[in-house]
Amino acid sequence: MIIVSAQGCGFRSSRALQIGTPIFLSDLPANKTVTGCVASCLPLGSDSKQFLVGASLYTHGNVWGIANPPADWNNGSEAKAAATPTASHKQTWPYNRFSVKGEAHPGKK
Repeated sequence: MIIVSAQGCGFRSSRALQIGTPIFLSDLPANKTVTGCVASCLPLGSDSKQFLVGASLYTHGNVWGIANPPADWNNGSEAKAAATPTASHKQTWPYNRFSVKGEAHPGKK
């Protein structure tokens, strides 16, 4: 593994993998296994012999056995609850408002 998080990982591969391809990672610490899917695949260098694969895990959490992980790694359901907005704020800028035509900004009132 090159990089890990509670939601996924990045690893090097000798083959390009198609986005959405299901993957099975084994031989993790404590003999754990985890499943996920390919979220991205980028060539490393110009010879296309190595690829950086980004994987999204189906089950979030500290499957890597990292001691003292960040607080949001404790439990996937706790992290989801913390990330869920509790109230709508009309005065908040809508940073993530997109359409098929591109980014949309609210007009001035």
